Amino acid sequence: MTDPTRPAGGSELVWARPAPALRPLVDLYCGYRTPASAPGVHMGVPSGHLTFLLCLDGVVDVLRTPDPARSPGSHRGMVGGLHDRPAVIGTGPAQTGLQLRLTWLGARTLLGTPASALAGDVVGLGELLGRRAEILVERLAEAPTWASRFALLDAALTRLAADARRPDPHPEVARAWARLTETGGTLRIEELAREIGWSRRHLALRFRDEVGLAPKTAARVIRFERACDLLRRPARPALADAAAVCGYADQAHLARDFRELAGLTATAWLAERPDG
Repeated sequence: MTDPTRPAGGSELVWARPAPALRPLVDLYCGYRTPASAPGVHMGVPSGHLTFLLCLDGVVDVLRTPDPARSPGSHRGMVGGLHDRPAVIGTGPAQTGLQLRLTWLGARTLLGTPASALAGDVVGLGELLGRRAEILVERLAEAPTWASRFALLDAALTRLAADARRPDPHPEVARAWARLTETGGTLRIEELAREIGWSRRHLALRFRDEVGLAPKTAARVIRFERACDLLRRPARPALADAAAVCGYADQAHLARDFRELAGLTATAWLAERPDG
């Protein structure tokens, strides 16, 4: 999922990169603060990262998980797995928190579970980290600045990584994911399988067992995330230009992905982000 908040109308967003040693596990930190608004919903759209979210005041209300077979819930700390359908998040109360872009490898290393175990679901952080999750949220809430919160995150995640005693994922799966991200999700799966040296079927089975998505679906959400990131920039391109840059056949192709992956039109998604 991306953007649990609506970064406009008085909202605050502060971005930071994790410590270099953590970057294979966590791609980005985002501190956010949103004012109170009328009750509504926000669509948590698919991406190539898991969402690791820490709410410093109140809770995040997950009204519907991407997999309808999984249960909704309210969480102060949570992890949303990889998915290809939106999560529905309740909005309204003012909220301050931190959102981390967690890699599939970070799920295994920091949370002790393969990303596949979280796919399509939203899980309370306490179920994964126990009492450590509550302590982390409390300490982050007490920190006076975003910089001090990011430093606390660096220290806490570095300790989790140091404590990890988990087997490494299959190297061919890691290589397959790397190739999909390097190519922005545009590499054909037949070509990917040839590069890895596996049959397409064997690649699909191994990949899904580790990541939770089939390679073709993973490529789709990686490409979609790239388009969303491009459209979030202050110098926002036209939809047709973003589609061309990200490897879509045309603007209509990108529009279809917004409807199917995000559950809303590109225009509606952009309306939540008038400031880029």
